[in-house]
Parts: sequence; structure tokens; C-alpha cells
Amino acid sequence: MQKSKSNGRYILLFVILISALLALMLWSISTGSVSIPFREAWNILFHRSGQTGETYYTVIHEIRIPRVIAASLLGGALSVSGFLLQTFFGNPIAGPYILGISSGARLVVALTMVFLLSRGIMTTPAVMILAAFIGSMLAMGFVLAVSFRIKNMSLLVVCGIMIGYICTAVTDLVVTFADDSNIVNLHNWSLGSFSGISWSNVRLMVVLTGIVLVFTFLLSKPIGACQMGESYARNMGVNVKRLRIILILLSSFLSAIVTAFAGPISFVGVAVPHLMKMLMKTARPLVLIPGCFLGGAIITLFCDDMSRLLFAPTELAVSSVTAILLAPVVIIMMVRRKGGRDD
Repeated sequence: MQKSKSNGRYILLFVILISALLALMLWSISTGSVSIPFREAWNILFHRSGQTGETYYTVIHEIRIPRVIAASLLGGALSVSGFLLQTFFGNPIAGPYILGISSGARLVVALTMVFLLSRGIMTTPAVMILAAFIGSMLAMGFVLAVSFRIKNMSLLVVCGIMIGYICTAVTDLVVTFADDSNIVNLHNWSLGSFSGISWSNVRLMVVLTGIVLVFTFLLSKPIGACQMGESYARNMGVNVKRLRIILILLSSFLSAIVTAFAGPISFVGVAVPHLMKMLMKTARPLVLIPGCFLGGAIITLFCDDMSRLLFAPTELAVSSVTAILLAPVVIIMMVRRKGGRDD
């Protein structure tokens, strides 16, 4: 009876989250520096035509829809990446931004962009993703190396933050001394932005993110077993060491995809999984993985809308908006931890 009630509650929450995401997507498509009446946007979306010619059609189909899809998809991917890292480290404040993984990806992508653009070679999404993945793995390698020597998770998180600061400082130096023709691209990307997303970008991120997310969801049961303890997981036939390696690869790849297309997006990966645990009132990966994806998509898309609308036509960095909204959540999480003791 209790299980049936829980399942019914989960279904209701998922319906609410999906409905909220769809409503927010429709609102995002119709609002911006060029305001489009909702009825007109609806006609263009579902009837492929409007009453005001090609201008609104171009704005919606070539600019806003790719951006909305990218913000939703990458925000969800970043949230799932944070959930995997929190599961791996057993720490609720672990995340790709906090641990310096996003900053490491940002550094290698910046170096790659400067190297290629200075030689007149255009960067491709595949190159950007590969560079971001290498940077993510390098940063994660430093964090793991420290974790073997430091057992206190709070100190480990501090070390991750320091690694992030080092990577950010080097990236800023790269941007500062880059050629004038490269500075604009580097500066806009390094602050975190979903502007300039094309349909070819969307198709690639859908394929790559979709594959990783499906694979992550299929690992729900082994992840759930590890949450019960290593001994329990081994008794259930889970290869704990191999699973942890897979978790690191999956989380790093998701973070790399986000950084390659949108730059570093702060605090989504650490705050959203915690918020979804509070909402769902469960830690089951089978529920939290899709829940984190939907929650991350909603919050990131909302923050992207705020970055576009608050001071339009001036656009803020998405990472600035996410920091303002989600950093207090991280602070509350740290304060609420039992006297600062590691869980």
C-alpha cells in the first residue's frame, strides 16, 4: 500500500515537472528582446506559419527554439552529472562546478580555441567536446589523487574549489592575452551562455547527451545498491570499482558536453540534485535521475530567460544568474549538515 502511494506521488510529481517544463519552453519561445504574441508564436510552432511574415518565423525557428532546447537539455545533463558525483563521493555538496571539473574543461577548451583560431582553423563541436572531456578528466584526476590522501570530504571539496580557482585564473590569462579577433568568442563563451546555438549543435548534443543519459538510467539499480554501502553492493553482485570508474566517466562527459557548448554553468550540478531529493523525498536513482534531469532543465531554462529579459537588450551571463539563485541553496545545505560532520 505504501509503495503504491509512493509510486502515485512520483507519477504526479513527474507530470507536474514535465508540464512546468513545457509551459516554460513555450513562454521562453514567445518572450525576448523581440516580443512575439503568444498566439502568433503558437501558430508558427504548430501550423508552420504566422500572420506577420518571415521575421517572427526566423526568430523562433532559428534562434529561440535551438536555444530553449539547448538550455533544457544541457541544464538537465549538468544536474545528472552532479547527482553522479554526489553518489561517487557520498557528499551532498559535490558537483562539477564545486569540484573544479567545469573549470578544468573550460581551461582546455580555451587553450584549444586560442591555438586553433590563431592559426585560422575553425573549431568544431566535436573538437570542443573532446577538449572539454580532456579538461574534465584532468581536473577529476587531481581531485581523485587528493582523495586518496585526504579522507575528510569537506577538505576534499575545498581542494576541488582551489583547483577550480587555479584553472579559472589560467583561463583568464589566456583570454587576456588572446588575439583581439579571438577575445570576443572566448569572453562570451567563458562566462556561460546559450546564445548562438545552431540546429547542428542541437542535433549533436541531443545524440551525445541522450546516449549518456540512457546509459546512466540503466545503471540505476547498481547505483542504488552502492548507496546502501559497498558490502551490500558486492553481495548484490555489483562490481563497485568498475561502477565508480563508469560514474566518473559519465559525469565528466556530461559536464564536458555542457562546457563545450555553453561554457561553465555554476551551481546547477550541486544544488538541483539536493532540491530534487527534498521534493521527491527519496534517494532512489530510478526516481532521482529523471527527476534531476527535469529539475535541472527547468531551473537552467528559467535562469537563461532571466539572463535575457532582466536587462534586455543587454544579456547577462547565465552563470551569474544561476549563482545568485542557487548559491544560497548550497550555503543552506552546508549549514544544515549535522554540525559540519561529514555524512
